[in-house]
Amino acid sequence: MRRTIFLIILVFSVFSCNNSSSYPDKNKNIFRYNESKGISTLDPAFAKSQVLIWPANQLYNGLAQIDNQLNVKPSIAKTWKISDDGKTYTFYLRSDVYFHDHELFSDGKGRKVIADDFVYSLNRIINPRIASPGAWIFNNLSENGIASLNDTTLEIRLKSPFPAFIGLLTMQYCSVVPKEVVEYYGNDFRNHPIGTGPFQFKLWKENEKLVLVKNPNYFEKDSADNPLPYLDAISIRFISDKQSEFLEFLKGNIDFISGVSAANKDELITKSGNLNPSYADKITMIHQPYLNTEYLGFMIDSSKYSDKNHPVLNKKVRQAINFGFDRSKMMKYLRNNIGTPAINGFIPLGLPSFSDSVFYYNYSPDKVRNLLNEAGFPNGSGLTSITLTTTSDYLDLCEYIQQQLSEFGIVIKINVITGATFREMVANSKVEFFRGSWIADYPDAENYMALFYGKNFSPVGPNYTHYSNPCFDLLYKSSFNVTDDSERYEIYRQMDKLIMEDAVVVPLFYDQVILFVNKDIRGLESNPMNLLNLKYVKK
Repeated sequence: MRRTIFLIILVFSVFSCNNSSSYPDKNKNIFRYNESKGISTLDPAFAKSQVLIWPANQLYNGLAQIDNQLNVKPSIAKTWKISDDGKTYTFYLRSDVYFHDHELFSDGKGRKVIADDFVYSLNRIINPRIASPGAWIFNNLSENGIASLNDTTLEIRLKSPFPAFIGLLTMQYCSVVPKEVVEYYGNDFRNHPIGTGPFQFKLWKENEKLVLVKNPNYFEKDSADNPLPYLDAISIRFISDKQSEFLEFLKGNIDFISGVSAANKDELITKSGNLNPSYADKITMIHQPYLNTEYLGFMIDSSKYSDKNHPVLNKKVRQAINFGFDRSKMMKYLRNNIGTPAINGFIPLGLPSFSDSVFYYNYSPDKVRNLLNEAGFPNGSGLTSITLTTTSDYLDLCEYIQQQLSEFGIVIKINVITGATFREMVANSKVEFFRGSWIADYPDAENYMALFYGKNFSPVGPNYTHYSNPCFDLLYKSSFNVTDDSERYEIYRQMDKLIMEDAVVVPLFYDQVILFVNKDIRGLESNPMNLLNLKYVKK
């Protein structure tokens, strides 16, 4: 109670004070946000996480981009064509795109982008000396498969058809960079970025501030033919404490925050998932489905166990666990209904191949008991304990599931470890039951199905469960030859059904993008990839 009263007083004082002294350039057209986890590089070749993708999206462009409805749109490539066999992509480039100006360029406007720049940039991603985490994008590339036919025509040749390939090219890894500047700085290109994006690099004091300013030569315009971007600059701060970030947001020193932390969840959001009415005149809340499935995964590779009767190797036990807890109550009381209970499969809400007409695992005590009986463990009798490994961020969810499953005699032991150790153990198959999440790299369900393909066993690939099903693998490979979207989506749903019936994972919830935006910001929109796009924002 004392803490609640203190917070109310503090919030009141924040909104009562005059901000002019702490925010002297408030009337300038500068968008400010905080990155609590810090930024390690501005080189798009290493834009693996959201932390790095957001600034890269302001600094760079690629051949294509996605809009807020996940449609692939032209960017530097004004159009493209795909060969009848689905293996050759020909891109026709704009001739009015320039790199940000640099001392190595002679005309004071930057240098015009040509097809050879993409040949260099994309080959750089697959260069083993660079060690880009995005090299996997071109695993299907033919030998010497990237070529310029002339200054405005680029050709990419694949070994086999892959309908999602254009979506892959929208990733920030595939941004174009100037060879002469990259080679001039070497490893220091990370903090001397030169791209073609709506904003260009100005200043970076690591762990303090990053400033990007308007690119006066940017090639895109809005629907009324006005030049983009509208903003004069972007200023990024690096406040690690989430409560301090929240208070800076309330004071107007930060223009938006993404997501909610445990420290301010109950302050900002009601139990029904709506904005607290006391903030309605100061803050806009934007939310929509996020291409992120949160789940628990089973390591079902029997070669990893000395006990071949380990309970996670028993499909009926895995199914019982899926039926054994109430996802709706979990979302209401632990997540303030931020997200949707994952009862429709592994493919998340927000992708066109998602189906809300199929239900797999609703809470059902009777089914849990029947499955345990069929597995030879009536009321959990004789069932050995299962260790669930997680990080502290998800401990509350894991404890909720632990408590509910205990009512059926299913004993879950929780092992909490640090993030780096957790990732290493999951990748190297050292855990029997683990908390996971999969955020889409590109807007196609193939990205989710790849987690279960038999040839993608970790640590080489993303199949952390070591699931192997010949029927699934056959469907997965057949989807590459299907160019009709609706037919391919149906194949994805068949694959999803196999995963759910085999209960290789326990889907928990489909996440939501949630943004809190100050009222003086216009044009900031969300999208299911949670990609920050500031070129249309006004302040």
